[in-house]
Amino acid sequence: MKTIPLFILLIALVYNPCNESNEKSHDEKQTHHDKHQEHQHNDYSGALESDDRATWQKPDEVISLLGDITGKTVVDIGSGTGYFTFRLVKKGANVIAVDVSDKFLERIKKKKEELKIADKQLELRKVPYDSPKIKIDEADAVIIVNTYHHIENRPVYFAKVLNGLKKDGVLMVVDYTKKEYDNPPPGPPFSVKMKKEKVIDELKQAGFADFKIDTKTLEFQYIILAKKD
Repeated sequence: MKTIPLFILLIALVYNPCNESNEKSHDEKQTHHDKHQEHQHNDYSGALESDDRATWQKPDEVISLLGDITGKTVVDIGSGTGYFTFRLVKKGANVIAVDVSDKFLERIKKKKEELKIADKQLELRKVPYDSPKIKIDEADAVIIVNTYHHIENRPVYFAKVLNGLKKDGVLMVVDYTKKEYDNPPPGPPFSVKMKKEKVIDELKQAGFADFKIDTKTLEFQYIILAKKD
């Protein structure tokens, strides 16, 4: 796995070509992931909060595609430093910030306390790499920004996301267009970027339906909205 642990997991980690990784136990893999997180935290946290991110990511416009989220439960998978998390709270949502990194969750916790945000408005949830740990019918919406391409066994993972959505709940995937650009924003290499058609196919395998694809709002990314029947 959201570039941040769920959001910043290194390409070298997730896409390591060495066969020996397949021979490691789950615990060994987890330890390896955690060491990578430790190394990458400081390198990426600044980029995640950089001023120019708003110019290409347009967070407020992206969030607006969810409609009125006042009082609704929104899960932010790969919440990282809370770039989208706190904007969702500001829009009136009750947000569950989901990440694999203790460091990022601690950073969100600190800012939450500084802003005096109530627990009902913002819950922090540490999760393993293979599950979002969303309770059945818990969420009205789930967003995953700059992270989808890092997750392994995606049809299985997003079947769990589907179970966590309420009836008519919506999943929003924001990820990088598989296209070469002269001056792209920070992100994965071209070889790791995914075509939106592949994302849709995998989400269909997970059980999602009623897809809406937005390729206009963002210059470098697509936005996919999918629903639970």
